Amino acid sequence: MADLLVSEDEYLKAGVQIGTQVKTKQMNAFIFKIRSDGLYILDISKTDQRIRTAGKFISRYDPSKVLLVAQRQYAHQPIKKFSEIVGTRAIAGRFIPGILTNPQLPNYVEADLIIINDPVIDQQAMKEAVKIGIPIIALCDVNNRISYVDLVIPTNNKGRKALSLVYYLLAREAMLNYGKIKSYEDFHYKPEDFEAPL
Repeated sequence: MADLLVSEDEYLKAGVQIGTQVKTKQMNAFIFKIRSDGLYILDISKTDQRIRTAGKFISRYDPSKVLLVAQRQYAHQPIKKFSEIVGTRAIAGRFIPGILTNPQLPNYVEADLIIINDPVIDQQAMKEAVKIGIPIIALCDVNNRISYVDLVIPTNNKGRKALSLVYYLLAREAMLNYGKIKSYEDFHYKPEDFEAPL
């Protein structure tokens, strides 16, 4: 496999490639194969390429105007860590309706870009992002609908290790593209730093 951001082995160990047994037509392009137990397996070279693209995309925006959203518990630590390193904002847990659309709310957020952990669980944030017309990057498993997603990162968006690795790589790519680090060696974090506690 071509040059990957981490070894193929690291991707596989983290389970980034493991999809669900249900898939949407829209995610067909990212599927590598179907396993004997019925699970769809994602193509990690496409995941890798999309993480690189996302890093470039994120760096076009002021970090303070980038918002990460995740209701799934295993994604709370990864998005908080990402935000701490890159300087973005994160909403881990329940997304209060109106956060992006109602300036009267005390927790109202003005965002120019949103990164969503799962289009199904985080659909309120998705709806509001669509309403105000800001781009959406989303971590999408094989069962996700991606009609409103501007940039799909095909990955297992449920697993603890998969989420920590993907957000680690995203943060590293973003920092590189912002010019905050010169090379990967300058990034003094490990995927474990992004991992949700059990």
